[in-house]
Amino acid sequence: MTDSPYRLHESLGYRLSVASRQQERRLDEGLRSLGLTRITWCVLLAIGNEDLTQPSEIAQFVGIDRTATSRALRQMETDGLIGRASGRDDRRTRRVSLTEAGQQALEAGTPIARRNAAAMADQLSSEEYTMLKSLLDKLMNAEKKALKRL
Repeated sequence: MTDSPYRLHESLGYRLSVASRQQERRLDEGLRSLGLTRITWCVLLAIGNEDLTQPSEIAQFVGIDRTATSRALRQMETDGLIGRASGRDDRRTRRVSLTEAGQQALEAGTPIARRNAAAMADQLSSEEYTMLKSLLDKLMNAEKKALKRL
């Protein structure tokens, strides 16, 4: 007995990837007008909305490695969006904060991000939206548990 062929367009992974790329592309286009990328946007959110000040915390929040975080922070400092200072108790630690320009970028990007989120959410009923978020949380949590076992 032969297994049926694998159908890419029928797979959950493919569908999740396409929907994610649509969302990311729309956000990228909106943020580009502010001179931001998705990564710099997420870093602004980490610092400005979540009060994260350590590069390691920011890396974990954004979901990128420390090298990518350091690169983003250097560029954002050059662009005047963030400031970095040594820690009070331990001079080796670096604390990150938003500058006035960074706060303005966060405020200008928020309506763009909200419109982007609504573009997809508006395609679903309230119940579908809640269910989709719950199902995605279930998948993400299962993956986190699997990675911890490794």
